[in-house]
Amino acid sequence: MIQDQDTQHLFFTPERFAHGQVQRMDPPRGRLLIAGCRSGSYLSARTFQRYKELLAQEGSKNDILHLENIDKQFSDSETCVRLDVHVSGYDVFIFQALFNPTSDYCIDQNYMALLIAARTFRENGANHVTAVLPYLAYARQDKPTRFMREPTTAKLMADMSIEAGIDRLVVWNPHCDQIRGFYGSMPVNVLGSLPLYIDEYRRFQGREDAIAVAPDAGASKFAAHFGRALNLKCAVASKYRPRPEEAVISEIIGDFTGKKIAIILDDMISSGGTIYALIKKLVEEKGIEEIYLGISHNLCVGNAHDRLIDLYKNYHLKEMTVTNSIPQTAAFQSLPFVSIQCLSDILSRTINRIHYNQSVNEMLYQPLTPYIKD
Repeated sequence: MIQDQDTQHLFFTPERFAHGQVQRMDPPRGRLLIAGCRSGSYLSARTFQRYKELLAQEGSKNDILHLENIDKQFSDSETCVRLDVHVSGYDVFIFQALFNPTSDYCIDQNYMALLIAARTFRENGANHVTAVLPYLAYARQDKPTRFMREPTTAKLMADMSIEAGIDRLVVWNPHCDQIRGFYGSMPVNVLGSLPLYIDEYRRFQGREDAIAVAPDAGASKFAAHFGRALNLKCAVASKYRPRPEEAVISEIIGDFTGKKIAIILDDMISSGGTIYALIKKLVEEKGIEEIYLGISHNLCVGNAHDRLIDLYKNYHLKEMTVTNSIPQTAAFQSLPFVSIQCLSDILSRTINRIHYNQSVNEMLYQPLTPYIKD
């Protein structure tokens, strides 16, 4: 709770404290605080505003606290977090964009800012500290590359998060769901993108000329769930990487008889090599005339921008739907075929569920449309 002029000079007794608790109607986990590190404040601010809107819709005036840009750097580049308010007893949700192509901060700097922020809230008496990481960096390093001497870096990041004082994690469509196992007994709420894509592409439901395509075997189960929901046939590409950051599509397995529309779903685009090779093959070998691309995380790196423009101009790419799990650069936002979905609504509802010790899964299975277009 925040000390004010009415309470800061009081000597508390059990009776007085209990009376104050009743007057404030504090939730079971403490009062709600939404915080944003510098790279994550763009989404923490939107989620805070959306949460207030949802409260107002229910006729509630319950106050929540929002802290923006809580980290800074000293001249020697060390990261520091300082809090301007009293945070003891709060239920804290820290937003961080671990990868932010619109800033000069790298993933490692952003991760360190998150860890220091979590420790700051812990050392200053926060009841709970939940990290809200729409894009979970290092999730792709969940196992060593075959025959290579590499660490399981995803487990290292989990260990550091736990040591810093984070006691819960909220992530959006991570590279692999098994990532939650690295966090031991810590609750990890994985928010899936299936409802977003079902709603976005419902206009193709049951069409005989449309097909859902998984860009690799890892995405095949997701594409199958999507296909069953919209009564669409599915296909899967066979991919291998001769070199890092280079993808070769050897074949596409599926029945393309009479198919003119392909909906490609994937968890992320990095440099765009896989998507570029897949779409070219769909157009040149399968006769696809319209391509719709759904991506949870657009990293905006390498040749991705130029490749997408080429696909739009020459290979029938009609629409690309991404989320703001990663802040999108101005160059990507200006592309006429790109639609950006804001995650503020689903994150607000998730925070609300956690804050009141309710099931997050129940919300995810409801026929909601918790996404707002930017």
